[in-house]
Amino acid sequence: MANSLIVVESPTKVKTIKKFLGKDFQVLASMGHIMDLPKSSLGIDLEKDFEPTYHIIETRKKVIAELKKAAKDADNIYLAPDPDREGEAIAWHIADVIGAKKNKNVYRVLFNDLTKNTVLEAIQRPLPLDFDKYEAQQTRRILDRLVGYQISPVLWEKVKRGLSAGRVQSVAVRIICEREEEISRFVPEEYWNLAAQFEAGAPPPFDAKLIRIGGKKAKVSNAEEAGKLAAEIRSAEFSVEKLEKKEVKRSALPPFTTSKLQQEASRWLKFSAKKTMSVAQKLYEGIELGKEGSVGLITYMRTDSYRIAEEPLAAVRGYIRENYSDAYLPQKPHAYKNTQKTQDAHEAIRPSSMAFKPQDIKPYLTPDQFRLYQLIWNRFVASQMNPAIFDQTTIDIAGANCTFRAQGQVMKFPGFTIVYTEDKDEKEDENGADKLLPDVRENETVKLIKLDTQQKFTQPPPRFSEASLVRELEENGIGRPSTYAAILSTIQDREYVRLEKGKFFPTELGKVVTELLVQSFPSILDMAFTADMENKLDAIESGANQRVRTLQDFYNLFSGELSKAKKGMRNVKLEETPTDLVCEKCNSPMVIKWGKNGRFLCCSKYPECKNTKNFTHDENGKVQHMETRTTEVKCNKCGKDMVVKEGRFGQFLACSGYPECKSTMNATINENGDVVAQEAPHTDEVCDLCGKPMAVKRGRYGQFLGCTGYPECKNIKRLGKDGKVIQKAEEVLSDEVCDLCGKPMAVKRGRYGQFLGCTGYPECKNIKKIPRKKSEE
Repeated sequence: MANSLIVVESPTKVKTIKKFLGKDFQVLASMGHIMDLPKSSLGIDLEKDFEPTYHIIETRKKVIAELKKAAKDADNIYLAPDPDREGEAIAWHIADVIGAKKNKNVYRVLFNDLTKNTVLEAIQRPLPLDFDKYEAQQTRRILDRLVGYQISPVLWEKVKRGLSAGRVQSVAVRIICEREEEISRFVPEEYWNLAAQFEAGAPPPFDAKLIRIGGKKAKVSNAEEAGKLAAEIRSAEFSVEKLEKKEVKRSALPPFTTSKLQQEASRWLKFSAKKTMSVAQKLYEGIELGKEGSVGLITYMRTDSYRIAEEPLAAVRGYIRENYSDAYLPQKPHAYKNTQKTQDAHEAIRPSSMAFKPQDIKPYLTPDQFRLYQLIWNRFVASQMNPAIFDQTTIDIAGANCTFRAQGQVMKFPGFTIVYTEDKDEKEDENGADKLLPDVRENETVKLIKLDTQQKFTQPPPRFSEASLVRELEENGIGRPSTYAAILSTIQDREYVRLEKGKFFPTELGKVVTELLVQSFPSILDMAFTADMENKLDAIESGANQRVRTLQDFYNLFSGELSKAKKGMRNVKLEETPTDLVCEKCNSPMVIKWGKNGRFLCCSKYPECKNTKNFTHDENGKVQHMETRTTEVKCNKCGKDMVVKEGRFGQFLACSGYPECKSTMNATINENGDVVAQEAPHTDEVCDLCGKPMAVKRGRYGQFLGCTGYPECKNIKRLGKDGKVIQKAEEVLSDEVCDLCGKPMAVKRGRYGQFLGCTGYPECKNIKKIPRKKSEE
């Protein structure tokens, strides 16, 4: 019988940890949080120091029963959820539920990685439960509940039911909306670049850019100025004004923090922040490596620290010494300074052991796991290598009262770049990387052999990608390593922003809600206020602040803004806005309504009249019809012209004969701006009902096979992730008979579970609940 109980969060960790411990230890998983605030009410007592009321999560009752049973027989209980605030809260709730805090030896153990040495050392040196860390988690949870549950009803009343607000997420949406406003207000300014090619006494010819005119920074505003200046330059003589040669070093980058891992995984691997953390979680908890069993491959992935312990430092230096020449290994290990905001609770993200090289364990990893593990491995190895060294040459050429500059650099020693280079969000000038320049001397005459004038326009600030938004949040102190992925995921799920071609765009809904929240809750939506609140949570964790005082200070301000918002927030009621336009089908007024894809025009007589249209505003802000774009593509059902429509998945072609003809086609816009129809690719599958071929189509749940006889035949077949048809299971007939047609009812499965469906489907669509057995009543 085991006399020690270890409780972790996930079953994967159970497998990884069990192999390090003897028979005296029983390892169980809590499956994450076991308690939470109620969903149906605020769950916070505003009159009693914001005391929270926790309820046991329904799906965790069986887990709790197992934990209680195991705890009765245990002499020692080690609580080992993740080593962060959420993990600390889980540990406290477990201790509370199993009654262990009263009469048991209950300890907290923290695993920075799941290697044998780390696990055994943590158990040999257990810690008490950290009340301050738990208080910090409780404070954050209460703050989020107060904001979410009290602002959301205001939005329901003033805007639209079903909307929600979040203390941190709403600030993230504001950042995206404000960037979009910057872009819309931006007025491009014309400017001209002059690029020359010169020839010196020695080869090769080289390119140079105009940088100064009359000793001042070059500024050429229009074609006339550019032409006049070019004429002067072409008739002038040139010489080398200045020559500068120097050795430039580019230092290695530090190992990954959470935010840097999310940014680089986005740039290099095109992973979302959510996907990055999901894959990293699996690498941390353990991967089956054949005879090795389950092995935790990386350290804990939620961290803001660059710190590396001495043992892994020695290990990575040994790896570099064995696999590269001595020139790559610095005399002393690199130490990277953390920022002032860093909590430094955990090490940087690194491989848990240098024994598991990426290529050696590739057969045991999924492609995504391998790519992320290799990224972490390479970054860690590179962080302890010598700098890259470049010979950089700069040549300034003078003539016609102008100065041109040529710059080139040649790599002299690759250093850490042999293992890792950082990717960029936007392509940047690499300062003439590996561009060869001739051997010249100062005052040497050079010959102009070519001059180009290039018209340019200033560019607006770029929209945020996932990587740059995470960086923006981190730099402004919004959120913490454990919350970045959730923030990015939540603002998309709520349809306040959308991600298109890797860039964030605010939706119409996001713009309206953000504008109202900024007007009514200026403090809650203020970046500095939100960042300061994160600092206060850090202070609670360190014992320098108190939960109740922090909540009281917050609520005194928040409740005042909330009261004003209930009375004074502008009522926009997104459901319907009248217009001066008239429906051409029934002559009723047209109104503006909201859908999942934004606002659209709809007949006020809906559902009797289902006429809808897109709309725009003229220069005076008046609503007008958006002209329907007719194409030369003909409907394959009735022969009428196809028109461009906008749907939840983007543009598509619909028959102009709608609603009599409901034919649609996928469409793309080619480089000339022409609409090109994409016929749904036919397959070898044949429709079971009408015998026509099946075609691959896309719906709300992904790709599926649809009968080409649609809409007369609506037969469909599901496709698996491998693109193959998911075969229907044999129908299990029941004793029930259809009340409508007399045919037998069969057991079928839908999105809410099993049900009885008529075997005469689709002619008869009768369904029933499966009767409960008497033993279940």
